[in-house]
Amino acid sequence: MLESIWGSVTGSSVSFGATLLCGAFSLVLGLAVAFLHQWKNPSNRGFLVTLALMPLMVQAIIALVNGNLGTGVAVMGAFSLIRFRSLPGTAREIGSIFFAMAIGLATGMGYLAYAAVFLLLAGGATLLLESSGFGAPRQTERELKITIPENLDYEGIFDDLFSLYTNGAELQRVKTTNMGSLYELTYAVRLKGTIIQKEFLDQLRCRNGNLNIVCGRPATGREEL
Repeated sequence: MLESIWGSVTGSSVSFGATLLCGAFSLVLGLAVAFLHQWKNPSNRGFLVTLALMPLMVQAIIALVNGNLGTGVAVMGAFSLIRFRSLPGTAREIGSIFFAMAIGLATGMGYLAYAAVFLLLAGGATLLLESSGFGAPRQTERELKITIPENLDYEGIFDDLFSLYTNGAELQRVKTTNMGSLYELTYAVRLKGTIIQKEFLDQLRCRNGNLNIVCGRPATGREEL
């Protein structure tokens, strides 16, 4: 009785039990994707909830389309509108969204085993790469920002100090501040050790007139696509 009602309402040959199975499987795999995303990656609760539910939503959309060309075109248009109303995310967030959508597409077409294998392969690769620190900057790399007065020629002014306290330094950016009366120089430096020496900073302060100096790890938190 339930199967006949389900078929008459949806107009689909897919049984009610199969729909429930695919939906439950999508939800379980979505929770796994959300867990993988937050592994060693700070995330907000709203994004994790959306990520967990996305395979289920994509699975439901694919089940509704079910070979209907007109419905497929309408769904494509709706997704394009959502795309232009969304904020840009990090590379990790974009990857997780495509991850969840791929699982939803697989479960929506009934390929549950394929979705599970894909989750194991992609999830295992994610855990392995994150645990190994793949792509992370070297521990000795630092971003050094030095503020100097506008009347000071910055070409080669710190070269002797860099050769003494670092294994290399590269000027990446020059920026004017304080109505053009100051320059902010940004260097990528490789320290000879893992500790920023106080003597190194003191020598820099003597050269730049005791203006601001900032030395820390390179900013890599917001890599947007």
